[in-house]
Amino acid sequence: MGVTTDVRRADRDLTRRVAGWRTPLTRRVLPVARSAAEHTKLWWGAAVLMSACGGNRGRLAAAAGLAGMATAEVLSNAVCKPLYERRRPPEELIPHDDVEERPDSSSFPSGHTAAAVGFTVACAGTWPAAGAVCGVLAAVVAVERVHSGAHYPSDVAAGTAIGAAAAWLVRRSPRLLLRHLLKPG
Repeated sequence: MGVTTDVRRADRDLTRRVAGWRTPLTRRVLPVARSAAEHTKLWWGAAVLMSACGGNRGRLAAAAGLAGMATAEVLSNAVCKPLYERRRPPEELIPHDDVEERPDSSSFPSGHTAAAVGFTVACAGTWPAAGAVCGVLAAVVAVERVHSGAHYPSDVAAGTAIGAAAAWLVRRSPRLLLRHLLKPG
């Protein structure tokens, strides 16, 4: 048995297990997370709150977070999704009736998770406390994507890596650009 088969089996087993969580907490929190994460409303709201309440540091963190989120979305949705066509988890893996209409786009990677991690990691570099709060929210969004049947855990893991890479690019790009522009000819 190959590594790919083992990963697929683990993905399916973990999807079934996470989708099977039916505690009162998951029934209350995860639908709210799903709604808030749609169209990046949660991260725009966090940016507005940081800008309004955090002074200069809050505005810088919000700007970095939004740049990280945008970069992650471009990388995940415009670059990676077209490269690898993967079907969403089949409904038989999801033991609850909360499976809503799912997009026809590739399941791999999770764009919601990429955006959440991109925002969180980028803003954490400027305001670690806000990044910690956003980290909890990003983790809830990632779990919700598997619980709802929208993604496999490996889709979420890839989205996490893309979001972290996007945040790194956002944090490093001013220095890299300056170094390139100021390089002696």
